[in-house]
Amino acid sequence: MSKTDVTARLADGVSSVPAADWDACAGEDNPFLSHAFLSILEDSGSATPQTGWQPVPVLIEGKDGKPVAIAPAYAKSHSQGEYVFDHAWADAYQRAGGDYYPKLQIAVPFTPAPGPRLLLRDSAHAPALIAALESVTDRHGLSSAHATFVAPDQVPLFEAAGWLIREGTQFHWHNDGYASFDEFLGALSSRKRKAIRKERAGALEGGITVRHLTGRDLTEAAWDAFWVFYQDTGSRKWGRPYLTRDFFSLLGARMGDKVLLMLAERDGRPIAGALNLIGKDTLYGRYWGCTEEVPFLHFELCYYQAIDAAIALGKTVVEAGAQGEHKLARGYAPVPTWSAHYIPDPNFRRAIADFLVRERASVEHDQEYLAELTPFRKA
Repeated sequence: MSKTDVTARLADGVSSVPAADWDACAGEDNPFLSHAFLSILEDSGSATPQTGWQPVPVLIEGKDGKPVAIAPAYAKSHSQGEYVFDHAWADAYQRAGGDYYPKLQIAVPFTPAPGPRLLLRDSAHAPALIAALESVTDRHGLSSAHATFVAPDQVPLFEAAGWLIREGTQFHWHNDGYASFDEFLGALSSRKRKAIRKERAGALEGGITVRHLTGRDLTEAAWDAFWVFYQDTGSRKWGRPYLTRDFFSLLGARMGDKVLLMLAERDGRPIAGALNLIGKDTLYGRYWGCTEEVPFLHFELCYYQAIDAAIALGKTVVEAGAQGEHKLARGYAPVPTWSAHYIPDPNFRRAIADFLVRERASVEHDQEYLAELTPFRKA
């Protein structure tokens, strides 16, 4: 297909694109990039112009009018819910007399899970899609465009187009062929193995049990309980929760088979919960909360139960969200994450490029140090 056979356009939200056309570009590996998940964010009132996330997906369409490439893009009026922090960039740009907002964000709202940000039926359309993102930024007078948590194999595509590349760190658990949690523990040093066993036992003292819910088991009563947990954590971390109550009901109704909700209960009463989404190879941990403080229960629900579930489901990776060096002692190793940034203003671009060189050196030094602290037995 030649360049003249395709056109670029902005769509009026993910929901305006037929689900089959979207998913033909997005694939089935990553649930966050599915039409179902992204349209739930819109339909629930979570990612909307009113919340500062105006959906403006960028499409490259073939002669038949069907998309051959899509970028899940949003016009942002703030920098909340992104997990790649650019507040200092915004302050510097605005002190210099510019308007940093609105900006273009190519991302899954509120979701620090790496994945493709160029949804491609054919990789040959990547340059055209990146050029369209640049055109949207330039024509609408936006300060910048940011593709965050980019899948590693797509980083060179942005780099080849001249976007600035930023490196970060997350902690992921990798299944090295473990058939059970005990087999995973066998790969750890004796001291770490004992510590984890002690934490797991302590978390479930006093008759606490854990239920795993998916599909039809995701009742409104279960979501009501989890909503209380989510609100508590969200109000403490972000000031107000990003997601609405309707989001969770729609998630269960439309994507229940991709959801794994873990509820910790005492005498049948939920006291804590952790929400996970199920991908092709990865179990994604997203939200956690509690109404009763129990030592080690956070680690049990978010990290150890996730490992149990990943092994049972045959998944190779557990991604437990952003940041958190405390994950290191629980068998989660540091891995690099990537974002790409288009900065039209040449002076601002030079300043950001200089900052990123220095920041990357620091990030990579920290990754090397952290890798030495993993709990695994040394060869």
